[in-house]
Amino acid sequence: MPNNTDKHQQPFVASIRQAAPYIKAHRGSTVVITFGGEALDAGFDRLANDITLLTALGIRLVLVHGARPQIEERLKQRGAQIRYVNGLRITDDDALASVKNAVGSLRVDIEAKLSMGVVNGAHVGIASGNFVIAKPLGVRDGVDYCHTGEVRRIDAAGIHQQLDAGRIVLLSSIGYSPTGEIFNLSAEEVATAAAVALHADKLVLLVEGDGLRDSRRRHIRQLSLLEAEQLLRSRRKLGDEWRRHLINAIDSCRRGVKRTHLVQRTCDGGLLLELFTRDGIGTLISAELYEGLRTASIDDVGGILRLIEPLEDRGILVKRSRELLEMEIDHFLVVKRDGMIVACAALYPYEGAIAELACVVVHPDYQSQGRGDSLLRAIEERARSRGITRLFALTTHTSHWFRERGFERAELSALPVRKREMYNYQRNSRVFIKAIG
Repeated sequence: MPNNTDKHQQPFVASIRQAAPYIKAHRGSTVVITFGGEALDAGFDRLANDITLLTALGIRLVLVHGARPQIEERLKQRGAQIRYVNGLRITDDDALASVKNAVGSLRVDIEAKLSMGVVNGAHVGIASGNFVIAKPLGVRDGVDYCHTGEVRRIDAAGIHQQLDAGRIVLLSSIGYSPTGEIFNLSAEEVATAAAVALHADKLVLLVEGDGLRDSRRRHIRQLSLLEAEQLLRSRRKLGDEWRRHLINAIDSCRRGVKRTHLVQRTCDGGLLLELFTRDGIGTLISAELYEGLRTASIDDVGGILRLIEPLEDRGILVKRSRELLEMEIDHFLVVKRDGMIVACAALYPYEGAIAELACVVVHPDYQSQGRGDSLLRAIEERARSRGITRLFALTTHTSHWFRERGFERAELSALPVRKREMYNYQRNSRVFIKAIG
């Protein structure tokens, strides 16, 4: 069949195909998104459009907004003092008046922007109300925080009722006590508490500034819960903002939220890229196994075939039929990332405490990121546990990779007799051996 797709249309088609599994996976899920008052800039219209698009795609959304810059602007206008202790605002009577004024104004602006988004010809419904029950921080270490509070409880039943009706729920950084008091809260704390109470599938923190980077200035794409805790405890210098983001992300994961995403707020389309592409654009902190190295099972055969077929077609790997792969599946280790097998390797033992390292493949999109080395370490560990002291590999294209990892060139005669009998002289593969005992 001829390909009549214009070359300029192909990226769009590819994007839709890539996004389709994620659109299906997210339909009916509950996602809590929080952003600061800084988001209400010239770019908020685009963010509002993306939010209403998520609703159209069947995602149940709870939005939590902050108001710090708007509150501080009003305090300056009143000539009032701005006071923080341990990163928390001391909300006296003057500050509380500014908080109520700023939050109320922002809520109206956000509802107006979201109401402009039309989904299937109908306006998106917005629900806001007293869903956040709060209590005072009180006096801590001799500091009276006045009207600054913390979340006591989230009215999860009330929020679910609005979500079930197809509405977006909008929460602010204000909470109410059962006695009618008003408290100034942290928007991220509200978002975390809401995500936990609603058993949300995701919590998304839209953060200001640059993304989270490692010591070599490389973007950190994902962290396990343990890695995030280690980063927080490390000596590495983190700004107060990022330290707070990590604390909230860790807290949400510990309390049952499956995944927390830290996404740069100023990235146009960042929400869509994070939710509907495999690698996203932000930093994922996950309490579940998002990517893992494990022994392959029969269910992985199709994924392994898709991974190795391009190399088989180019003659780099020897072709394996599905039937053969099913018979040999116990020899394989795989790295699976968000449902897709992105790397594999196999270990075939022979007599004489020697084994073959075979079919080492990493998907092109995930090379040069250490997955091949992780597979090799796992293969070596498996081999040692079985009393194997030497590994050998046959290769036609990747001699350098094996040399750099301690393998040495060897003669064909060094191979086990059974392997020598199966050697394909037409391929003329080079032999490499590594001692691991």
